[in-house]
Order: sequence, then structure tokens, then C-alpha cells
Amino acid sequence: MFKLSEIKELIKLVDQSSLQELEIESEGSRLFIRKPNKTEQVVVTAAPAAPVYAQVPAPQAAVQAPAAEAPSASKPAAADLGLHTIVSPMVGTFYAAPSPGAASFVSKGSAVKEKTVVCIIEAMKLMNEIEAEVKGEIVEVLVENGQLVEYGQPLFLVKPE
Repeated sequence: MFKLSEIKELIKLVDQSSLQELEIESEGSRLFIRKPNKTEQVVVTAAPAAPVYAQVPAPQAAVQAPAAEAPSASKPAAADLGLHTIVSPMVGTFYAAPSPGAASFVSKGSAVKEKTVVCIIEAMKLMNEIEAEVKGEIVEVLVENGQLVEYGQPLFLVKPE
């Protein structure tokens, strides 16, 4: 499985080289990068395997409208209270724990440091660990396990130390 940081680095290397495309296969995953007309395209596929998360997210139709309003309502309050907002760096599925049935990485009241993993965002079959970015205490978890999240969507509020 390729890490997001590795993919970004490979894209930079291909972009800066005379290579037009690069294909790598590792541990059942395939990474293909092509730069036609100076625009990179990334396609990542994984070999069929047992899903890492068997939990299926609940239908979000009824929940999406209030969730979409929550970030705008939370941002001013978070800023006014001096809270740090951890936001999703990508579109994907939010997972609060490393595997189904395992304890959550963090919960309300958890102490975190800059490199503390607070959740996983699954995007294109890649599991991306999201770190706290600040030292402090989790004040609020803003999303549910298995929920689809958007780029820039607030995930956690942290009271910095």
C-alpha cells in the first residue's frame, strides 16, 4: 500500500524528470503516473483483498445538511475560544479507529501531541493517518466513524496547551 507522502514525492520526481510515465507494483497495489501535456494523472489500484473496514457507512442524506452547516457554525466559535481545528486534508471516509472493533485513536478529553494520530481518512483505497498538528486536548469530535468527509471539513477541535 502506498502512502500519500510517497505518491506526492513520486509525482514531483516524474514531473522534474524527462520521464513521461511511471508504473510501480508493490504488495498487491499498483501506482501509475503519466504526464501527458505536462499534467500528471495518478491512478492507484489495489488487488482484490479482504476489506480493511467491513463497516458500511449509514446513509448520509438526512445527516448531510446539518453536517454541512456545522463547520461554518463551529469555526467562529472555535476561533473565538482559541481552539485549533483539525480539518480533513482530502475527500474520503473518516475512521476513528485503526480497525473495526478497536478503540478510537482519540476521544473527547484525550491529550494529543503534534504527531499523535487522531484518525484515518480512506481515499482511493489508501489509508491516510491524520495527525493532531498541535499539542493539547481534544475538546470535540465533529464527525462520526464511517462518515464521508470533504476537503477542509473540520474533524476535531483541540484546546492548545
